Amino acid sequence: MKRESDRGCKQHTVEEIVRRTTTDAVYEALHDEIVSLEILPGTKLSETEVASRFGVSRQPVRNAFTRLGNEDLLLIRPQKATVVRGFSMERIALARLVRMAVELEIVHRAMEVWDATREAQLAENLALQEQAISDGDLSAFHSLDYDFHKLIYVLSGNPMAFNVMLESKQKVDRLCMLSLEKGSAADAILADHREIAEAMAAGDHDQAQAAVRKHLSRLDETIDFIHKTHPGYFE
Repeated sequence: MKRESDRGCKQHTVEEIVRRTTTDAVYEALHDEIVSLEILPGTKLSETEVASRFGVSRQPVRNAFTRLGNEDLLLIRPQKATVVRGFSMERIALARLVRMAVELEIVHRAMEVWDATREAQLAENLALQEQAISDGDLSAFHSLDYDFHKLIYVLSGNPMAFNVMLESKQKVDRLCMLSLEKGSAADAILADHREIAEAMAAGDHDQAQAAVRKHLSRLDETIDFIHKTHPGYFE
């Protein structure tokens, strides 16, 4: 009897792992498509259609929808179609406030341990950003922009804090992708990154904080630009 029970528990665990893995796969694919604007705000999503597309049952799709809804990327309405959420000025303002506070503290902490080795690692990322712009590869640049900020968290000794900031960052990632349609935006972002890196290397706390504020305040211009050119994307 015990062996049967053990086998039953083991099988249940395997099923949970498979279901969780399928949910993750669907979630990650939809998340990437929504953030990259392959799926635009206002688009209706059907559990049945998504399940058919991925060749899975509706349950992992439903689980993925719930996760995306918790991240304010989907609006799930009972008895109505699920839609990709538009941008909310209120949610964006809160996300920007949280990110600003966290980033300023992380840069401050990073400078307390900054050395030549850390400086070189950040410089390597900056060189790759420059190459991506030169190649016209804005997708690669977007990834390197992400890596630049994450690297500061890691090098400061606070990698887990990056996940806290990321929750806020993701709420405006779609806006950032739209702004990168303008080539000049990537150049300006790289210039900001260089200012931050140079101030940190020089040990200038005031300049580093000012550079971070300047960099993150570019979201104001981005929001205004997108609001004027794509008003239908906002709730």
